[in-house]
Amino acid sequence: MSVEFSTWIDDRTIHTMSTNSGAEKLAFQKWRHFKESFTPELVARAIRESPSPVSRCVDPFGGSGTTALACQFLGVKPITVEVNPYLADLIEAKLAVYDTDLLAADLGRVLRRSRRLAKEAALVPPIEAPRTLVHPGVSGRWVFDSAVARRLGALLGAVASVDNPSRRLFRVLVGGILIDVSNVVVNGKGRRYRKNWQTRPRKAADVEELFTAAAKEAIQDIHRFADRACLEYTLLRGDAREETKNVEPCELAVFSPPYPNSFDYTDVYNLELWMLGYLKDRHGNRHLRQATLSSHVQIQRSYPPAPRGSATLRSTIESLQKARPKLWNRRIPDMVGGYFSDLASVLLSLGTALGTSGQVWLVVGDSRYSGVSIPVAGILEELAPDLGYRVVNIEPFRSMRASAQQGGMKELAESLLVLERA
Repeated sequence: MSVEFSTWIDDRTIHTMSTNSGAEKLAFQKWRHFKESFTPELVARAIRESPSPVSRCVDPFGGSGTTALACQFLGVKPITVEVNPYLADLIEAKLAVYDTDLLAADLGRVLRRSRRLAKEAALVPPIEAPRTLVHPGVSGRWVFDSAVARRLGALLGAVASVDNPSRRLFRVLVGGILIDVSNVVVNGKGRRYRKNWQTRPRKAADVEELFTAAAKEAIQDIHRFADRACLEYTLLRGDAREETKNVEPCELAVFSPPYPNSFDYTDVYNLELWMLGYLKDRHGNRHLRQATLSSHVQIQRSYPPAPRGSATLRSTIESLQKARPKLWNRRIPDMVGGYFSDLASVLLSLGTALGTSGQVWLVVGDSRYSGVSIPVAGILEELAPDLGYRVVNIEPFRSMRASAQQGGMKELAESLLVLERA
């Protein structure tokens, strides 16, 4: 383990390697909180236990950038794929090299310009954005009060005037404060309105205050950890099912794919995607949803057929088909088959990049529908030989809580699956 990595994690205590929940937040992680992302310690373990020295490591589902950033600290070049444009920018903002003196000067210019624009700027979401984003909203509900929206418009206008890498950093930091100045809270499965939000409006002044604090902390993180062991990186923006075909040779893959829980994780980032201008219309929104893994049923799409080679998957889909009349969405059996087809496609592409002795470390979570369990690690274990892998280890991490309709009990397994090229 490198000195830089040890300094970064600072001997913190973690409850499980599969989540940062309950652990002390690290530098860079506060830019946008991801409670459910796996820990940097898992990446360090994978590199340490790899049968061959690791010079490059790939993550096809980049998310918050945990794998990529940890690799930089550990002296390994990260290769990251991310389809969500906001998350891709967030990852690159963390990995990039900056002149911190220029960042500080740019921050001052952004704040001064934002104050000049505050009286005249307005935040106007795209025409096809959800109408509930800004007051007056729909049916008495809206995410941002008018005064807050004006200040956000002024701040984003000021950020847009910056013509260097500072702009990307500042824009993702604005994304990091959106929830705090809104009338909603967000958890791992969507958003809900704050309690008594109508009588407890957000303060417009908080926009500048929170952004300033976030920017100063980010600049401090960047300055303190400017000498990471590796400053190189490759970021591929797009669908993991396609972009993994373009991955350069590497020795290791560490990632956690979306779970087959029928939830579209794009929803978690709706505010950032629309308010920061990543989405312009419904076509772009639909295209982004279709470019994600077949783990949800929120849009009409064609699911690829389930891969062969797993008796468990076959019997699981048969059970789901029998239970179809009771399922909350009749496409769930097709989604589950498509999910494993997509994962198989990603693993096949990674196999080409990993060569003959590379390993894949992936954290997966089970799901359940109408009493039918989806044992993801067990199914992938059965599919592995046909995909050119052998199973090195299956390690239970924790039990996750099922959905309310399934009783809400902590009974869904989250596991580490380690595969090695056969």
